[in-house]
Amino acid sequence: PRTMSRKFLNTPEHVVDEMLDGVCLSTPDIARIANQNVLVYAPRDTSHVSIISGGGSGHEPAMAGYLGAGMLTAAVCGNVYASPSVEAVLSAIRATTGPPGAVLVVMNYTGDRLNFGLAAERAKLEGYEVEMVIVNDDCAMAAEDVGIAGRRGLAGTLFVHKVAGAAAAAGKSLREVVDEAKACADALGTMGVALQACTLPGAKGVAREIPVGRMELGLGIHGEPGASTADVKSCDEIVGTLLERIFERNEVLSKLQAGAKVGVMVNSLGATPLMELYVASRAAFAWLVGVKNMCVSHSYVGTFMSAIDMNGFSITIVSLDDETRVERLEAACSCSAWPKNAKTTRSELLVVEGPKVDAAAKTVSRPSGSTPTSAEGIAAEKAIKRIAIELMAIEDELTKYDTAVGGGDCG
Repeated sequence: PRTMSRKFLNTPEHVVDEMLDGVCLSTPDIARIANQNVLVYAPRDTSHVSIISGGGSGHEPAMAGYLGAGMLTAAVCGNVYASPSVEAVLSAIRATTGPPGAVLVVMNYTGDRLNFGLAAERAKLEGYEVEMVIVNDDCAMAAEDVGIAGRRGLAGTLFVHKVAGAAAAAGKSLREVVDEAKACADALGTMGVALQACTLPGAKGVAREIPVGRMELGLGIHGEPGASTADVKSCDEIVGTLLERIFERNEVLSKLQAGAKVGVMVNSLGATPLMELYVASRAAFAWLVGVKNMCVSHSYVGTFMSAIDMNGFSITIVSLDDETRVERLEAACSCSAWPKNAKTTRSELLVVEGPKVDAAAKTVSRPSGSTPTSAEGIAAEKAIKRIAIELMAIEDELTKYDTAVGGGDCG
């Protein structure tokens, strides 16, 4: 029997398989490896280093959305929040790797490291040149509290994808691509916050209840609890807390001086709308410029690496004092999910003059020659004023009815 669900699915067991078919059908130049949950960029160019990444599904648009020239060559997709198999990773290596070799960009989770690592070793035995780059940008825990597994990989992984993909497209060698990717991974930090956990396909409710009025700080992208909880504060305060910890806990970022160039990514974890993301972005700009006196040269706002439908967001900071790294981020790529242009420009506030309004008297100064002189004009003006006064008096009641009917635009 079909279970009650608030998701648009056929069966939870087939969601990843059907999603990947949909990606292939909907996205130019994407192919799927038969009998595997692996997507590849179809115009294969084995004369350049291949960039392969992946992990559990549920983080869309990651990883399939970053397939394309100048970014990922293959995306290996496990089941929801589950690592892909060794065979799947190995099939991606075989399908895309030529003499220059392949770089596996892997987020720091035990299953991903194990399966990508085993696939890499098997590929080497088959004669392929393969290297791994581990991304561990999570700044939820202080250094002394990080266990043997280390920090998790989060949305900052996407900057590593972009840098590695652009370096490979520029014809760099396997060693050069690895060195640039590792340097980028070291120079970024991410931290997330959420008000509600995600709902897994087929589940009857959210994975974990977060009490109303509370928030979790430093949580991952698989529904696991945050490092700490706190009362919900204003967005400005929340963003300030996230940024403070990122700069405290990433070794490279902690050493940046005033005037340093950075990029900032405000990433929805699934259910947080752009309206709120832009409020968070505004707060991030204010903090980085006002507190750190830094230059935000690149800005990314949107859903880049989600946690299904989690109501939360993450912030990633990447150091951009390295001109080569900036060049890689600005290099063209054909993937569907990466912004075409993230370089910031100087904002300008335009002042547009209009009629002067006397708020206390609720009157508007007239432009020259606009006073009615005819009897009909004077009567019409009086009627319009009377109607306006009556409408303003019942504004709350009109808004209530309009909201109930739909539109909400009389308020």
